[in-house]
Amino acid sequence: MKLSLIFVAKVFSMNLHEYQAKELLKKYNVPVQEGYACSSVQEAEEAYRKIKTDSGSKFAVVKAQIHAGGRGKGTVKETGINGVKVAKSLEDIQEFAKGILGGTLVTVQTGPSGKVVNKIFVGQDMYYDGPSERQEFYLSILLDRSSGKNVIMYSTEGGMNIEDVAHDTPEKIFKELVHPSGGLQGFQARKIAFNLGLKGEAFKNCVKFVTNLYNAYVGLDCSMVEINPLFKAADDKIIAVDCKMNLDDNAMMRHADLATLRDITEEDPTEVEAGKYNLNFVKLDGNVGCMVNGAGLAMATMDMIKLSGGEPANFLDVGGTANAQTVEAGFKIIMKDPAVKAILINIFGGIVRCDRVAAGVIDAYKNMGNIEIPIIVRLQGTNAEEAKKLIDESGLKVQSAILLSEAADLVKKP
Repeated sequence: MKLSLIFVAKVFSMNLHEYQAKELLKKYNVPVQEGYACSSVQEAEEAYRKIKTDSGSKFAVVKAQIHAGGRGKGTVKETGINGVKVAKSLEDIQEFAKGILGGTLVTVQTGPSGKVVNKIFVGQDMYYDGPSERQEFYLSILLDRSSGKNVIMYSTEGGMNIEDVAHDTPEKIFKELVHPSGGLQGFQARKIAFNLGLKGEAFKNCVKFVTNLYNAYVGLDCSMVEINPLFKAADDKIIAVDCKMNLDDNAMMRHADLATLRDITEEDPTEVEAGKYNLNFVKLDGNVGCMVNGAGLAMATMDMIKLSGGEPANFLDVGGTANAQTVEAGFKIIMKDPAVKAILINIFGGIVRCDRVAAGVIDAYKNMGNIEIPIIVRLQGTNAEEAKKLIDESGLKVQSAILLSEAADLVKKP
C-alpha cells in the first residue's frame, strides 16, 4: 500500500500546474518554453496568434493542464485526443482545444477515472532549425532523506519514457548530492553538464540553467521540481519544456502569495473538506473507515485491520485535541465513501482525556442521526475505563474495545 509515501505526497506538498511552475521559474532566470494558459477555445486562438507573431513559426504545442504525468500518451475519454498535441495551423488549435478542454484525460498516473481538463497550455514549438543537434534530457531536484541532502537526478534519456529508463537501465540515471548548508557548488553544475555530454555554448548554458534551477528549488521551498524534457535546442539554448513542481506546505508561511496557486479542483473533494477542519485525510480503496489521533497510531491501526482480514478505506488523523466537532466532521467525511462498511475509532488519551472523546463520539452520533454501519471505538489512556462505560451505557449502536486487536476483530463481525 505504501501509505507513508502517499501521506507525505498528498498532505505535505502543494502541486502546481505546468504553466504556474514556469512562471515561477522565470523569476529565477530559468529559461522556459514560452506560452499561455487558456481556459477557452477563443483564448487558445489568441495565444496561437501571439506565438506565431513572436516566433515567426506556424507550429505550436497544446498541452492539457492537470496534476498528473503521462499527458502525451494519455487520451481524453470523450474525444480520444492525446493530452499533448502539436498544431500546425489555427484550425488545429481550434480542433485540439475543443477536443481537450472540458474533457476527462486518462493517463498512467490518473487511473481509469482520469482528470477533467480545465486549462490548456499553448506554447512555442522548440523544434526550430539551427546549427546543432537537438537533444532531450531529464533533470529533477528533491530531498534524499537517507542522506539528509538535496539530490539532483539527471539523465541523457529524457522524454516520455523516463520511468522505463530508471527500471531497465538505471546506470543511465546520475545523482548529485548537494548539502543544504553549502548549496550547489560550481564544480557540481559543471559535472552535470559534462555528464550530459554537452560542450561549448550548450555546456555554459546548462551550468547556468542548473544553478538557477537549484536556486529556485531552495528559494521557493519546493519539495520536488522535475524538468522533463530538459531541452537543448538547435541553437544550444537549454530550456525547460515541461515542469512539475511541488511546494512544501510546511513552508507556505514564507510564501503567502503562492497559496493562491492552489487548484482544489485537482484534489480529492473529501481531502479538501478534511483540510477545512484541520484533519489529515487520505482516501484509500478499502472498506473499513479509520479515525485515529496521531499518524503513527493510524499506521498501526491500519496494519491491524489488514492483519485481521480487512482493508483500510482511509487514513484520518484527527490530531491530539480531538473533540465532538472534529469527530463529527471525521464521521461525515468517512461516510461519504459508499465502500465503507464499518468505522474503527482508535484514540489514545494522552493530551485529551478518553472520556471527553467518548462524549464527543456520542454527541456526534446523535447529531448525525441513525448510522447503519457498525462503529467500533477503542479508547486507551487517561480515563479509558470511564470512557468505555460512557460508550456502553449510551444506548447507541457503538461497540467499545480496550485492546487494538479486539477492536480490529470486531470490525469483521456483522
